[in-house]
Amino acid sequence: MSHTVYIDGHAGTTGLRIRDWLAGRDDIDLVILPDELRKDSDARREAVQGADIAVLCLPDEAAKEVALWAQDSDVRLIDASTAHRVAPDWVFGLPEMHPSQRDKIREAKRISNPGCWSSSTILLVRPLIDAGILSPDALLSIHGISGYSGGGRPLIEKWQDPDGGLSSLPYPAPYAYGWKHKHIPEMQRYCGLVNEPQFIPSVGAYKCGMRIQVPLHKGQLNGASAAQIQDAYEERYRDEPFVVLHEPGAGEPYDEMSFDPRVCNDTNRIELRVLAHPDGHVTLMAVLDNLGKGASGMAIQSLNILTGADETTGLPVRL
Repeated sequence: MSHTVYIDGHAGTTGLRIRDWLAGRDDIDLVILPDELRKDSDARREAVQGADIAVLCLPDEAAKEVALWAQDSDVRLIDASTAHRVAPDWVFGLPEMHPSQRDKIREAKRISNPGCWSSSTILLVRPLIDAGILSPDALLSIHGISGYSGGGRPLIEKWQDPDGGLSSLPYPAPYAYGWKHKHIPEMQRYCGLVNEPQFIPSVGAYKCGMRIQVPLHKGQLNGASAAQIQDAYEERYRDEPFVVLHEPGAGEPYDEMSFDPRVCNDTNRIELRVLAHPDGHVTLMAVLDNLGKGASGMAIQSLNILTGADETTGLPVRL
């Protein structure tokens, strides 16, 4: 059975990747408006209402408008914006978050696509909350670096401007220190945290790829060890096709070339690590492509669940 899929916002960073990864599939009739109509409200509304599934790669306010257009239609929405990520009548599109999440996605009419920072953080933290290793009232700090494509077209243009000097910047650039980042509400809700985490992102002088680190003091772990954290991850992600869980200590000794944030680029893979300290502290680490598992790949994963296709269809893993 073929499904009609319309991408609203196909010319943006996330939309382009989705379009490329869906190209050539015989189970999907992909609808792309010509350039002269892609901003035409009437043409877009008609395309949304005529589709089986519409993927929204739009600014927040535009995504909210499309959600109103879809109210009297049978179309199912996957929204890649931040507009509906904590909305109570939308299902969060992170299948690996909890054993029940796939069923929720499968039955949903409205799916909010996770952000790159939040999806990785949730996959690191949520199993530990569920297992009682971390308390819901834990005070967490989240650190990380992302390629500049994580900020969409404005940040891409800024970093690629030959007159800006950023392309040769030899250190991570600070990002969002002075404002509440848009991913924090979804991090808090779907990790199961009582308190907002402290989030300290940065941007590197490369286009794609990200590394997230959550340092945990031994006093936060309710007596658990790094091995018990590893066991919780093994239990949660054992059968997940896109989650690669490294063994504790794998690749030691670590050096300056370790943990390259770009190793998952052009895939829908996410790599997780538990890094133990001799004093009992632990660092949780995730590496993923911010445009793959952190955006476009995640949307296609939910799309596959909705259509009944194998979840890995069209999604490169490249182990």
